Amino acid sequence: MSGLRPSDGAVDTSAEADPRVHWLDDDGTAQLLGSLSCDTARDLLSCLQESPATATELSKRVDTSVQNARHHLGNLVDADLVRVADTRYSEKGREMKVYAAAAPFVVCVGGDADDREAVAEVISAFLE
Repeated sequence: MSGLRPSDGAVDTSAEADPRVHWLDDDGTAQLLGSLSCDTARDLLSCLQESPATATELSKRVDTSVQNARHHLGNLVDADLVRVADTRYSEKGREMKVYAAAAPFVVCVGGDADDREAVAEVISAFLE
């Protein structure tokens, strides 16, 4: 039965979006920064920059419980820093989400509306 369900394999990360530029005073930036306020969340995001993984795999890498990893992954997904990239199945047939880092991002401070567009274009070009 396990042969019918994918359990391993490469995760397609080609669906990653263009780099994002956030401004400190934008509404969504507070959620982004809040999701990164914990060391564990930052460690999880760093691990996902290296390679996609399940919550169980990540919990082992950062030495935390699976429940804690899932909590922080949920916050990171809500802030669009992490995405569910694939699904795997355990040996017991349980569905497991495979997480991957979302597009790179930069948080900027200051600038008026005219400057922001130009700054965003330069930063996006640099990150690509």
